[in-house]
Amino acid sequence: MKKSSLKKFIYLAIAAAVATIALKLLAYFLTGSVGLFSDALESGVNLVAAIVALFMISLAEKPADEQHAYGHSKAEYFSSAIEGGLILLAAFSIIWSAIPRLIHPQPLENVGIGLLVSVGASVINLVVGLILIRNGRKNNSITLEADGKHLMTDVYTSVGVLIGIGIVKLTGWLVLDAVVAIGVGLNIIWTGYQLMRTSALGLLDSSIPEPEQIKIIEALEQYKSQNLTYHSLMTRQAGRRKFIALHILLPGQLTIQEGHDMVETIERTIRGLFDSPVTVFTHLEPVEDPVSMDDIGIDRD
Repeated sequence: MKKSSLKKFIYLAIAAAVATIALKLLAYFLTGSVGLFSDALESGVNLVAAIVALFMISLAEKPADEQHAYGHSKAEYFSSAIEGGLILLAAFSIIWSAIPRLIHPQPLENVGIGLLVSVGASVINLVVGLILIRNGRKNNSITLEADGKHLMTDVYTSVGVLIGIGIVKLTGWLVLDAVVAIGVGLNIIWTGYQLMRTSALGLLDSSIPEPEQIKIIEALEQYKSQNLTYHSLMTRQAGRRKFIALHILLPGQLTIQEGHDMVETIERTIRGLFDSPVTVFTHLEPVEDPVSMDDIGIDRD
């Protein structure tokens, strides 16, 4: 998949955010529900987050240059962190707007048509959110996946608001509208925290997931019959790109060309294990030399 193709998913998220903001504000003006107003605020955050995501994906897809020899892929983690911060801001705004209604409940109006409009907005978010999550995981894009999860949180929020309004309509307990809005805010705070934590782990160069590490180890084990061994396998994820480094030990009697050919074969094998971009760093050493084992640890300063 071409790098530029990821941007079309962000354009879809922007279009969805604009549509849902309009629909949810309409639902709020029709009903006067603070729950629906809180829902519209979150969609406003979705729009800002999608615009930030578009900028960061454009930056992440820029090729490596002299100042950024490893590329710009980590820009995606900044997008996810910013989105997490915006989610927290929206959550506190929702809770703040709900407190006066908690103290002084207000009757709701035109509930039926308001709910219908809000359901339409939720369906849009549901479809777009699932598309973003699926393609984010497929392309190892934390930005797409984070934006998709944000939209899915919006869907869960809308469901909670609609249930709350429905209960208000059936029971007449007006205070439930504000209670639901506060519950929505608390739920959004949790989502924002998770996104910011994921971004922090990415910026700290966390290893790739264990199942993917096992794939690499299993591939390397196949070469042991050719008198090859290895140590100091290290991995990290930076946006869509994986970085994999290891030391390869081969018999010392091999020529430089033979050793080089073997290392090239191993690097191609590792890259072929993944659909996303992979950079493999290898260090060739003679298996007979004891010095080759001096730097077996991960920290080799």
